[in-house]
Amino acid sequence: MISWKLVQKARRTLEKERGTVRKPWGGKRTICLIYPNTYHVGMSNLGFQTVYQCLNSEDDIVCERAFLPDPDDLREYDDTQTPLLSLESQKPLPEFDILAFSISFENDFLNVLTLLQLAHVPVESQLRGEEHPLVIGGGVSVFLNPEPLTEFFDLFILGEGEEVIREFLDLYRQAFPKKGRGEKEDLLKRAGRVEGIYVPKFYQVAYADDGKIRAMNPEPGFPPQVKRRWVKEIDRFQTRSILFTPETEFKEMALVEVNRGCPRGCRFCAACFVYHPFRNRRLSSLETLSKVGLTDERRIGLTGTAVSDYPHLLSLCQSILSQQGGISFSSLRVDAVTSSLIQCLRAGGSQSVAIAPESGSERLRKVLRKGYTDEEILNAVNTLVENGIRQIKCYFLIGLPSETDDDVKAMILLAKKIRHQILSNPRGQRERWRVVLSINPFVPKPATPFQWAPLEEVAELKRKLKMIRKGLEGEKGVEVIHDLPKWAYIQALLSKGDRRIGKILMAAHRHHGEWGLALRETNINPDFYVYRKRDLDEIFPWDFIDHGIPKERLKEEYLKAMEEAGIKI
Repeated sequence: MISWKLVQKARRTLEKERGTVRKPWGGKRTICLIYPNTYHVGMSNLGFQTVYQCLNSEDDIVCERAFLPDPDDLREYDDTQTPLLSLESQKPLPEFDILAFSISFENDFLNVLTLLQLAHVPVESQLRGEEHPLVIGGGVSVFLNPEPLTEFFDLFILGEGEEVIREFLDLYRQAFPKKGRGEKEDLLKRAGRVEGIYVPKFYQVAYADDGKIRAMNPEPGFPPQVKRRWVKEIDRFQTRSILFTPETEFKEMALVEVNRGCPRGCRFCAACFVYHPFRNRRLSSLETLSKVGLTDERRIGLTGTAVSDYPHLLSLCQSILSQQGGISFSSLRVDAVTSSLIQCLRAGGSQSVAIAPESGSERLRKVLRKGYTDEEILNAVNTLVENGIRQIKCYFLIGLPSETDDDVKAMILLAKKIRHQILSNPRGQRERWRVVLSINPFVPKPATPFQWAPLEEVAELKRKLKMIRKGLEGEKGVEVIHDLPKWAYIQALLSKGDRRIGKILMAAHRHHGEWGLALRETNINPDFYVYRKRDLDEIFPWDFIDHGIPKERLKEEYLKAMEEAGIKI
């Protein structure tokens, strides 16, 4: 039975969209691209839109979308036993050949299980037969570490997808020359030999008595390391918004990707290392993409892992302004804040800018390899205020390796200095302004120099947040926002976990997201993954992925950071 209410809602959603691709199914291979969060979140993701465009550019492929339903819709699905429906044609997901998940964040892992159950598809891969869709996964959280999800997926695509997706589709056509005719096992064996494709069933993990990984061995014919794919010439692909809807974070804005990777090498930052090497698009390409974007929306959102490091950023902004377009960035490097650039942003309609000091103390910023001085940060703030920016958002981390209470107090002091800097400026005195401190617990990520570090204990993170809130009480115009430390614990567990964490995910799924019950039910000690400092020679669950940077180089950076912090290893 299909709920007419759910069908009608999907059609109303489509009526608000521009750029939707609709294709007849006859004789074509069908893929449902799934974002494991709500429509509002998924449609704000440029990577998700890029894969949608890539798949639909193939004549014999129909790619439609699905998202995590809103709470009211979840109840309707349960009450009517409707299998999860695709957005474009409102077809049940079991009718598709492939279910492809795009997973950006570890905290969405649990939603993957929810969506498979809603689709009436067995959650565990070993329970799925030839009659079920192939289930594949990609996205940055997956190519950091897919191991906690291995029980639920047939294969993963590790890295940037534009090229490897087409290689996978060629294999699929060979294995399934006629729609619905072929064998999954044959496809998986062929796929596992393609650079960037990981088929977990062909890799066996052995554990030592102390719970650490002793070895990970591939079956004969499969590579011991899977190379993370990256696109050498990113200008070959037009990475820009192609779907537009008011039901998204970036309404009235067309996103354009400026670059990938980062030249800075901040030791905590996963994006710097897993999108290595640093690549910029040509100015002429970006001018063309922006011109096309302005035919769809009135503003251009420039995105990338290092937008501030684009060498022609000012020229690009001036080009957009010359076409009467608005401009927006996600954030700016402190040393990229110049009067000319901020004047462009203001002329393009921006009143808010984000910067990322990360820590309140110069000592700790040096440990992170983000060595801005307080003076440089305050000069940037002054430039922002002088040029009419009314809201400044500052990103900070707590729980960083070697962090002390003095470092936390330095964050409070820096926030007060920022406020004083604003009030010292004549524009800050006569105009309304706001400083937002966005404070998040530091979660160590795979494939970074800090992958050996533990998460700081939740109780300590709570204490430090309380110290910051109390220290900034009464500071008019300063607002503090933060994530809950308990979610940092779950994120660290999923980020640094191995295959055994799949059992915790299954338990959390059974208990409808009650992580406390799930952690108590399983015989796995989550602190082993979250709070334990890793041995220097330890085999990590993600070591089978060749991210393009040798582990020894990451270790050298980690040891150097600890030496600078005064910590003996």
